[in-house]
Amino acid sequence: MQRYASVPMSLADACLVRMSEVYENSQIITLDSDFTIYRKQRNQTIPVIMPNEN
Repeated sequence: MQRYASVPMSLADACLVRMSEVYENSQIITLDSDFTIYRKQRNQTIPVIMPNEN
């Protein structure tokens, strides 16, 4: 959570990031655009499913 001090990360977000590390082929369904910033394993993007902003 310290790595993202400028982006407010809740405990729930941190748990989802960690779970994405544990379950390698997982995707996160979310409305939270912060998941486009968060990274797993320090440099890998987290696959997310979110609605388009149309």
